[in-house]
Amino acid sequence: MDTLKKLIWLLLPFFLASSCGIYNFTGAGPIDAETFQVNYFQNYATQSPGSIFEPGMDRDFTQALQNRILDQSSLDLVNNGNADLLYEGEITEYRISPMAATAQQTAAQNRLSIRVKARFYNRNNPDADFDQSFSFFYDYPANVQLAAVKDEAHEVIFERITQDIFNASLADW
Repeated sequence: MDTLKKLIWLLLPFFLASSCGIYNFTGAGPIDAETFQVNYFQNYATQSPGSIFEPGMDRDFTQALQNRILDQSSLDLVNNGNADLLYEGEITEYRISPMAATAQQTAAQNRLSIRVKARFYNRNNPDADFDQSFSFFYDYPANVQLAAVKDEAHEVIFERITQDIFNASLADW
């Protein structure tokens, strides 16, 4: 009898968790969807004053968002236009700005900032739809060319922005 009690106490948390729906450890609550689609995020950064164009960034960001959702949910990626969840948007800013000055009135540090406008549509719950901008930055020494840190900068910025989009659309915070 004592072994039976131990077994019940050991299995009780699993039964309670499974009765509340499907959860994962990324903060996403139960998701009433099975599929998602990420449309190509166009690069319109040059339309923003002071922004520059970075070739290939649109493809890289689209893939980063797809990978984030695949890694942190059980959703299946589809490209047939019939997904339960749809992500689309544009890269609206890609800007390098001086951040800190030296005593000689020159920049000691530069900041790469990226802004993405994302639209999210949930076919099963239209109240969850949104249209908002997400941005993040990467600081680097002014004596270093962007080309030397670009891969790392994009990785850091994309990681933050894709996580913010994921949280806004799927995490129940």
